[in-house]
Amino acid sequence: MSEEMHVVFGTGPVGCWIVRALQQQNITVKAVNRTGKRPPLMPDGVEVIAADLSDPQKASDVAAGATVLYQALCPAYHQWQEFFPSLQFSSLAAAKAAGARYISIENLYMYDSSGPISENSPIVPQSKKGQLRVRMAEEVMAAHARGDVQASALRSSDYYGPGVVNSALGDMVFGHLVAGKKAQLTGSATQPHSFAYIEDVGRAAAILGTCEEAPGKVWLTPHAPALTQGAIAEMACRQLGITPKMSVVSPLMMRLAGLFIPEAKAALEMMYEFTAPFVVESKRLQEIFGLEPTPVELGVERTLDWFRGR
Repeated sequence: MSEEMHVVFGTGPVGCWIVRALQQQNITVKAVNRTGKRPPLMPDGVEVIAADLSDPQKASDVAAGATVLYQALCPAYHQWQEFFPSLQFSSLAAAKAAGARYISIENLYMYDSSGPISENSPIVPQSKKGQLRVRMAEEVMAAHARGDVQASALRSSDYYGPGVVNSALGDMVFGHLVAGKKAQLTGSATQPHSFAYIEDVGRAAAILGTCEEAPGKVWLTPHAPALTQGAIAEMACRQLGITPKMSVVSPLMMRLAGLFIPEAKAALEMMYEFTAPFVVESKRLQEIFGLEPTPVELGVERTLDWFRGR
């Protein structure tokens, strides 16, 4: 095993796939979450530690000895404004105290999506969540500029893949189809939308955590060419050997659901991503490190296998 110690804050699908990618490189890694419970995706033998990571001292305690820290925490969608800033503050403080490189797992909410999104796209947030992401991203790079940490940012579009349930391409699509129900698509079945395959996100984060060229830059996870949600649902149906069946959750339907479901209310401001093209052109990681995106056909196959096994 490597003499390095990598610590992953957060054990959702991203955190688990980061751990798996690091294990494949024989790097010693431990994961931290609020409860200390081991998610099914977390490999056996990886230590999972319980800590309140909103507390800077507790975060620093569990990160002691880390050479790289991955911030893969994400509060419930309707609690971002309340909890996200403090979680990042504690994570940055923990990385600084440990002298650890810092990998910030982020998304694309801050970008102008009127054209293809790349690392150089204009920062034009169209939502409160996008504005929060801008502030948090600026804090990370400010900490890097001060010399508090050596930071890299990894940004991705909406996730799909094994373990991803709470996503536009999660349980409401793959889970429903495996169960013989209609896929419920978000916003539109006909607009192209780039999705990030979750294993690619984990591999990309592990690359940034192990390469000297990464700090001080923003990187996008490699994304396969954009398809429509309808095309992806039809692909899944072909693989399952069933007749395509799907419905679309419109912005109005999401607004009505938001009267009763806090997560739906919080998602309403992000519907613009799904009612118009949302296309990613991610080349930097591919060109510099040779990391190719998983083809959608293969990603869908692996995702369906996971949902069937669940």
